[in-house]
Amino acid sequence: QVQLVESGGGWVQAGGSLRLSCAPSRSTFSIYDMGWYRQVEGKQRELVARIRIDGYTNYTESVKGRFTISRNKARDTVYLQMNSLQPEDTAVYYCNMKSRVREYWGQGTQVTVSS
Repeated sequence: QVQLVESGGGWVQAGGSLRLSCAPSRSTFSIYDMGWYRQVEGKQRELVARIRIDGYTNYTESVKGRFTISRNKARDTVYLQMNSLQPEDTAVYYCNMKSRVREYWGQGTQVTVSS
C-alpha cells in the first residue's frame, strides 16, 4: 500500500524558513494533483497549497507571497518552501496526492514557529 513519506518539518524562529518534501513509498501512476494541508488544534484541516500536473498552483490567502509549492514529476515528489514563517503557521502539515483511482496522504510533519 502506498504511503507518502514527508520530511523537513521542525522548529524555527519567526521569520525563518523551512522546506518540506514528500514522496511515495513506492511507485505510483497518474498523479495529477499534489498539495499540502495543515491542521491545528481545534480547527479543521485546511488546504495550504496545491499544484496540478500542468504546473498550475494555488495557495490559501494567508501564505501567498511567502510559501512556494513545486514538484518533481519524474519522482512524484512535491515540495513546500516556507519563508517568513510566522507563529500562525504552526501546525501539522500533511502531504496529499491524487490519481484517478486513489488519494494518498502523508503521516504529517510538525512545523513549530516561535515568536
